[in-house]
Amino acid sequence: MTAISPNATLEPVRLTSLAHGGGCGCKLAPAVLQDILKGMPATAAFSNLMVGTDTSDDAAVWRLNDTQALVATTDFFMPVVDDPFDFGRIAATNALSDVYAMGGAPMLALAIVGMPIDKLPPAVIRAILEGGASVCAAAGIPVAGGHSIDSVEPIYGLVALGLVHPDRVLTNRTAKAGDVLILTKALGVGVLSAAFKQERLDDAGYAALIASTTQLNAVGRELGAIEGVHAVTDVTGFGLLGHTLELCRGSGLSADLGADPPLLAGVEALARAGIRTGASTRNWASYGADVRLPPDLADWRRDLLTDPQTSGGLLIAAAPDAADTILALVRERGFGAAATVGRMAAGPAEVRVA
Repeated sequence: MTAISPNATLEPVRLTSLAHGGGCGCKLAPAVLQDILKGMPATAAFSNLMVGTDTSDDAAVWRLNDTQALVATTDFFMPVVDDPFDFGRIAATNALSDVYAMGGAPMLALAIVGMPIDKLPPAVIRAILEGGASVCAAAGIPVAGGHSIDSVEPIYGLVALGLVHPDRVLTNRTAKAGDVLILTKALGVGVLSAAFKQERLDDAGYAALIASTTQLNAVGRELGAIEGVHAVTDVTGFGLLGHTLELCRGSGLSADLGADPPLLAGVEALARAGIRTGASTRNWASYGADVRLPPDLADWRRDLLTDPQTSGGLLIAAAPDAADTILALVRERGFGAAATVGRMAAGPAEVRVA
């Protein structure tokens, strides 16, 4: 199935057939990443580095002066869909999300491009870049440069730079016991992408996949001004459980989650039919020891809680008395599926699912 895009006249190329994985499902498993980063040099000596690698945050933050801090991140992956324009849009939206998750406003991007030039015609590669540029234009920023290589598998993404006031930086380490957890996007991107690769996704499912993964998390730049917002991260490759666990570890708290978060249309039926990603299984193997599940929880529900989200929503930890204000804001900004999914609590760094 090929989506209708400005490049619909291109000769069809099944991009996903050229890659062993796709989207944020390409990410290294959490346990593997932790092992690789173990023993990396400490960054505490850099006094202007407000956020580094210590707490698995979404981007680095460097204080420039009393009123500005630089937010810097990079994100790239292999195709999650076959339409080149859509692939570019999804990858760019995902990369910019890290800036928004820190409370920042993007200011420019650089493209990261690796393509098998013996397999993809220039027009297809150009369409990928055009898709990414269209998202950056919607965010009000230029793609000001980049770097390209000839690679075995198609890879595209961005280096994204933004600005935030130093007093309004949002991190995953400042949640408080009693905070309500708000998720801005419904889950199920990994299941939909797996169904797509198996040619079991209908047009409605594909439309839901594209709509979710290309929706900019721009509301994040407004959250730092709300007093009750304590911590934010975005839900991507490690799934809702994994990124909630990062909040717990960063803040030294536990979290209680419900077993039925909002789902994209059609996802439950596909999950019940056994469709899941390999990344979902790897995620559970990496952090399942720090998650407490009810004994009667169905496997498909667990799969959805570990489902990798390409360009997923924001997970916001906020004071209970600010929750209604935040929900109203994010829904007004177009996140109609936004919902309360849990609560932070005092206790060990673990997630409990009810």
